[in-house]
Amino acid sequence: MTPTTPAGSGRAAAAMSLLGASTGVTAAFSSFPVAGGQALRYTLAAAVLLPLARRRPRLAHRLTGRELALLLALSATGLFGFNLLLVAALRHTDPAVVGSVVGCTPLLLGVAGPLLARRRPAARLLVAAALVVGGAALTQGFGHGDALGLLLATGTLLCEAAFSLLAVPLLPRLGPVRVSAYTTLMAVPLFAVTAALSPSALRAPTGGELLALLYLGAVLTCGAFLLWYSALTVLPADRAGLFGGLIPLTATLSGALLTATAPTPPQFLGAALVTAALLFGATTANPATPATAAATT
Repeated sequence: MTPTTPAGSGRAAAAMSLLGASTGVTAAFSSFPVAGGQALRYTLAAAVLLPLARRRPRLAHRLTGRELALLLALSATGLFGFNLLLVAALRHTDPAVVGSVVGCTPLLLGVAGPLLARRRPAARLLVAAALVVGGAALTQGFGHGDALGLLLATGTLLCEAAFSLLAVPLLPRLGPVRVSAYTTLMAVPLFAVTAALSPSALRAPTGGELLALLYLGAVLTCGAFLLWYSALTVLPADRAGLFGGLIPLTATLSGALLTATAPTPPQFLGAALVTAALLFGATTANPATPATAAATT
């Protein structure tokens, strides 16, 4: 492993743990109009991230057409598409099914990441990714749902993978702060137009919803985005993707703490399997380090 790998692993683990542990806050905001709520969330996140982006060293030249296209595609899939498909999927199937399908992200990144980088997927990382998927499924459960719900969950999975894969070519020049700021800004009009066309009228949030909005926009979105994209500057997508297995694990643990209920034996087994898979995958020789000097700006 390279010297940057432990730092990258820590950032990836922190990002996914933060995301998983925030499920309770997300649930508190679930009754708010979806598109309007997401528009407010990403407006708040952009208001935090854009000033940070302006403080970074100036780019050598303006954004290219390819970079703009990638940023728009990233925002349209990883932010806009992911959130709308997730909500739609949950209307047709239970959270366990959606969680199990989206939990396949490490395996998808384990295959697609190396192929896009024009290298062969590492067998050890693929085995580790499969173990992570199995552990996440045990932790989350399997549940039941209809065919449309499964299709929507699969779309959510593809959008989740796009959130990482489309960012990889952008990070070396733009860096985590700019990629996070630009994509959140681009998501605002997408959600705003959808909210304007939605039959659900935008309303003022309640006190609890306002606190949830502040957390989701200023803490979760900004914090998790910056941590994850910082990790991708020093880790290949297939290795970073392994840490997606921490989402159902930390969601289960945080839920157990909030409700004062002990995790079930399958959840303990799933946690052990995810932990073993992460340790197994972490010992793989680093085939490519995507970090560059510009990637840290």
